[in-house]
Amino acid sequence: MHMLFSRARRGQVSHAVVAAALGLLAVAPMSASAHPGHAVRPVAPPHPATGPADPADRRWLAGDHHVHSWFSASVKPSDTPGQPPVLVKAGDAVNPITVNARQAAGHGLSWMVATDHGGPNHAKLNRNEAYPELVRSRTLTPGVLQFWGMELDTPAAEHSSVIIPRSAMEREALFGIETGYNRREPWPADPARDTEPFMLDALRHMQSLPQPPVLIVNHPSRTAETPGQYGLVSPAELRNWNDTAPQVAVGMEGAPGHQASTLNADGSAKPKGDRGGYSRAPTLGGFDRMTAQLGGFWDSMLGEGRHWWITSTSDSHRHYTEGGDDFWPGEYSKTYVKAARTYDDVLDGLRQGRVFVTLGDLVSEVDVTATTADGRKSAEIGGRLEVAAGSDVTIIIRVRDPAGRNFGGHKPDVARIDLIQGDVTGPASNRALDANASTRVVRRFTPTTWVREGEQLSMVYVLKNVRQSNYVRLRGTNGAELEPQPDPLGEDPWADLWFYANPIFIAVK
Repeated sequence: MHMLFSRARRGQVSHAVVAAALGLLAVAPMSASAHPGHAVRPVAPPHPATGPADPADRRWLAGDHHVHSWFSASVKPSDTPGQPPVLVKAGDAVNPITVNARQAAGHGLSWMVATDHGGPNHAKLNRNEAYPELVRSRTLTPGVLQFWGMELDTPAAEHSSVIIPRSAMEREALFGIETGYNRREPWPADPARDTEPFMLDALRHMQSLPQPPVLIVNHPSRTAETPGQYGLVSPAELRNWNDTAPQVAVGMEGAPGHQASTLNADGSAKPKGDRGGYSRAPTLGGFDRMTAQLGGFWDSMLGEGRHWWITSTSDSHRHYTEGGDDFWPGEYSKTYVKAARTYDDVLDGLRQGRVFVTLGDLVSEVDVTATTADGRKSAEIGGRLEVAAGSDVTIIIRVRDPAGRNFGGHKPDVARIDLIQGDVTGPASNRALDANASTRVVRRFTPTTWVREGEQLSMVYVLKNVRQSNYVRLRGTNGAELEPQPDPLGEDPWADLWFYANPIFIAVK
């Protein structure tokens, strides 16, 4: 395997190959910007299906699928013995949906999802009060696509984002899911709702809907007691979810929210703060271990050929300057989806893995293309390329390193980009598998081995004589760690930044 194109060696490469690579890099020019109520009828306006988007209309759109509002309630005991507890609005999160959307727009987001949760009978609060506020927010902030959804109190697990397709039936679709399957919904509590078979029933229900939602596992390792162990979310469990509803259960948060938990209200370090609330099994560069460990759980899923994607969110409840642990949606963490600016195509991008994620606006565009030697076939992030055994595959990488300051007032620079490859060997007999020994970094790019043109960094690498089906994925950092290390208490989240892109699968015929 050979690196094809860099500042150091570009004179050794044929003009035809370089021209072809640069031609592919020029297909989609980068954008100019570096960063970019009860009185409301509680039914969404008609939203007919738009059909498949033209790939030429797709751009990287930043968003957040895990945002709480004041409809994430706390509970207090009822004054009447034997009655359900009372939901307390703003008891868990404090901001109206309208404020979240306005902040999302101000921090460069094009889409977001309202994901509230609570205790018993929360489904009625969502349907009767939260949904009308979402409809109003769509009118007040039309530049942000605002999905209806919830954070599911997940049976036999912890939490998951449920993202409902935009339609006239969205309110009732979510009401059916929350009343029927949310672990904390009934009163008295029903132990049968906190079992994995019940979760699989929930997924079958979601998969059977005329417009199935997307479900993404939130903060999967937060309940782990120690590094290397699992808490309420396990590898076998996630395989079962993905097998049961492969178009619904499509991935997990790579980077959890609550990343401002290491900051005081004035922005100074909180010595005992832990990024993401991961006090026992710390995050690695702000990312969950199930994603960040090279050759770990995520790579084991990809090694089976599973479409299992990662995202990054704020989990915003209360801003850190107001006594909380959170950044605003888009202030620190962004999930970029390559999509046309429609509800349907953004959700399709999440479902199909056209996604990269970044912390601290380290990057604002990431394009990876795998192409055959003759240039006739190619695939991008989330895609699949078929090649004959023994073929060469060219990997073309283009990353935008924005010049402006991020929302922390810093100007982070990309210091290194890693191209990672792992073998795809098919379904694993061990459902608890959490390793892929074939995963390795095949090339580390640095400023001396990429070409910079303004904000754009370009690299090309050739996989020679490919005989095993495999996948490639990308990550990068502003730091010097070859592998992300456990985040210490009180770490400045703005100082340790990473980005990750979802894979491209290369199938050998």
